[in-house]
Amino acid sequence: MIFPTSTEQISEIHKYCFKNEIGIIPYGQGSGFEGGVINTNVDGRPTVTLDMMKNMTQVLGVHGAPDRYAKVQAGVQRELLNEYIRDTGLWFPIDPGANATIGGMTATSASGTNAVKYGTMKENVINLRAVLPDGTIFDSAGEDRSFIKSSAGYNLTELFTGSEGTLGTISEITVRLHPIESHLIAASCKFPSILQATTAAEQILSLGVPVARLEFLDEIALEAVTDETPDCKAALYFELSSSSEAFLKEQVESINWLCEENDSFGFKSSTSLEERTKIWNARHRAYWSMINKFQYGKTRQGYSTDVCVPISKVGECIIKSKELVKNSKYLNKCGGIIGHIGDGNFHVFFGVDTSDEAEFAELKFLADEIAKLALENNGTITGEHGIGLGKKHLLEKQVGTASYGIMKLIKATIDPKNIMNPGKVF
Repeated sequence: MIFPTSTEQISEIHKYCFKNEIGIIPYGQGSGFEGGVINTNVDGRPTVTLDMMKNMTQVLGVHGAPDRYAKVQAGVQRELLNEYIRDTGLWFPIDPGANATIGGMTATSASGTNAVKYGTMKENVINLRAVLPDGTIFDSAGEDRSFIKSSAGYNLTELFTGSEGTLGTISEITVRLHPIESHLIAASCKFPSILQATTAAEQILSLGVPVARLEFLDEIALEAVTDETPDCKAALYFELSSSSEAFLKEQVESINWLCEENDSFGFKSSTSLEERTKIWNARHRAYWSMINKFQYGKTRQGYSTDVCVPISKVGECIIKSKELVKNSKYLNKCGGIIGHIGDGNFHVFFGVDTSDEAEFAELKFLADEIAKLALENNGTITGEHGIGLGKKHLLEKQVGTASYGIMKLIKATIDPKNIMNPGKVF
């Protein structure tokens, strides 16, 4: 493992590796689920890992209103950035759950709970500096450029945002910052069925209620984090933010009414930090709580599927995903669902004994079936985790042979020796 200190040093490492055909894996927090930073030892060639978290951790500049952007090195973690800018009245809202690095979030085009209002990394990366396989340093939108919009040439920023380290090493990123709203309200409610919960969510979004977060938990996830009664089969969690307290209260009333129309119960909301934190605790604890719950006398590790479908098809896809899990032989008690339902993204969390070949094979089968279900419903096999190793066999099925061929052509042109994160995506 190598710990570079600058873009120029990364360039020198790349030049040496390119000349000697040594693989390079850019590495951040390593919190991804699809094996995106695992050394696959392709063709038996040596491979080095560039760890960006030790030395590439500087916030290089912050520009407040009206420009609202920050320039950071790739190893800066999102929580560190928000701590650094907390006195500016701005924040960086992309929250993938883990305290990931901005470089890693850019490489995977991460998103999370706030995407329904603020978008994903693709909407929040303005510019990036990266090093190509041969050591060439480039700025995707031009050196020191930062703007709200541009139509200048090919969009290299978005090409590298989501490239998963297969085209080069991202060393610096310019990201959008957003105003911290003066008023926030969090709310939650429960439903007697999944379909009623997802229908309520669809109606809320159709009405145009400006939710910042809209999250879904099924009864398995809820059982892991709360003491719910058997009549609770699903729950929705909301957060709204605005400069107007009166506007927020009006919107929460609309949410409550729509939820009650779908037989919700236990609706609660609050503007206080303490109560908002309490409401969201269940959602934030759900992953680890489910993994602990799923042990059943074995040592199981966590894995999360990741699909995204049109809002109108989320309910159907969640119900069918639950049926797949329920009918499985080994994992029928080890799958709970959490969804960023506001943007159609949901995850089935599993606890799996990776030493048990039959159990692990069933996990891969279920993950593939859920991904195929998303494709059948006009969706994507990954909303935010990326392709990595786990989903590369499904990429062509989603994008089509022509688009897949173009992607491979881009990879071969930029990285002709296949040294960048070899074995991933393709």
